[in-house]
Amino acid sequence: MKIPFIDLKANYLSIKDEILTEINQVLDTTAYILGSKVQNFEREFAKAHQVEHCIAVSSGTDANHLTLWALGIKEGDEVIIPANTFIATAWGATLCGATPVFVDCEKESYNINPELVEKAITPKTKAIVAVHLYGQPANLDPLREIAKKHNIFLLEDAAQAHLAEYKGKKIGGLTDCASFSFYPGKNLGAYGEGGAVTTNNSDLAKKFKMIRDHGSSQKYFHEVCGHNYRMEGIQGAVLGVKLKYLDLWTQKRRIAAEKYKKLLSDIEEITLPKEMSYAKHVYHLFVIQSPHRDELQKILTEQGIGTGLHYPLPLHLQQCFKHLGYKKGDFIQTENLAQNCLSLPIFPEITDDQIVFVSNVVREFYKAKVLC
Repeated sequence: MKIPFIDLKANYLSIKDEILTEINQVLDTTAYILGSKVQNFEREFAKAHQVEHCIAVSSGTDANHLTLWALGIKEGDEVIIPANTFIATAWGATLCGATPVFVDCEKESYNINPELVEKAITPKTKAIVAVHLYGQPANLDPLREIAKKHNIFLLEDAAQAHLAEYKGKKIGGLTDCASFSFYPGKNLGAYGEGGAVTTNNSDLAKKFKMIRDHGSSQKYFHEVCGHNYRMEGIQGAVLGVKLKYLDLWTQKRRIAAEKYKKLLSDIEEITLPKEMSYAKHVYHLFVIQSPHRDELQKILTEQGIGTGLHYPLPLHLQQCFKHLGYKKGDFIQTENLAQNCLSLPIFPEITDDQIVFVSNVVREFYKAKVLC
């Protein structure tokens, strides 16, 4: 049985007619940049996340940069981020000229460890970025206390966590601002690059809009330094259609995750993802840990099952951050995950038979291990 890691084609075919209708409307109106489709999406995305403002941009990486730029982060500043995340989180700081300061993750949630954040604060610290990794919200309450105590900003990197909840409230409006990605493989993915920033701060939202559009709120009049971070009209149209199905797709992801957990729960050699008591996990990724990760991945691949590694080399050990002076052994939890993590297929269209097949391959692998 062939099982892709994510099935974008099946997702497209399920909404093809609606998608083509919306795209054709963009083509007919020639509203290729921003326009009504993007505006409609911004309004509905904000409503879905219970936040006042959504500003659509050209990618999740741009969203990470835009949030810190608008908050005034600059050269000489420090921004605390988890070592266990995708590198785009760090680009937000580096593109502003600031220094990313890495901290380890919690053992069970895989998210940034608030106790270690407190220890990493210096007079240069200006912001903390809490990543809602794999679709599970970070523990925000202690982070908010730390940010308030030290008078620094707290941001959410919600690239993998559309519609996730922290203590019954949607993420995206629980801190100073949040960044989202709509990369095609995300729970809410565009047909190309796309991103957004959200906030409940009207002044900040105005600044986001200006920076997004060359520092301008009126064409040819530039009030602040800016960039071209505008969303394309076609991406707004695609995301507007897909957003209507996101709640259903999220439910399907959660159901698939529970099926995996039930089928794999008695295999002592693997660690399953844990949903924290304060969180509603949306399972952008279903990440297990195995001390035999590479062998298991090889067997799954041979059986036609797609898998992923998120992430095999932690940020503090990346060549581009060598100048920061981190070394192997600095962040044990993050490094353990890098060695042992394996992402299994999960997407709204995955079938029970596919989940059973994947689980059986994992089970047979460990049964053979025991016999050896």
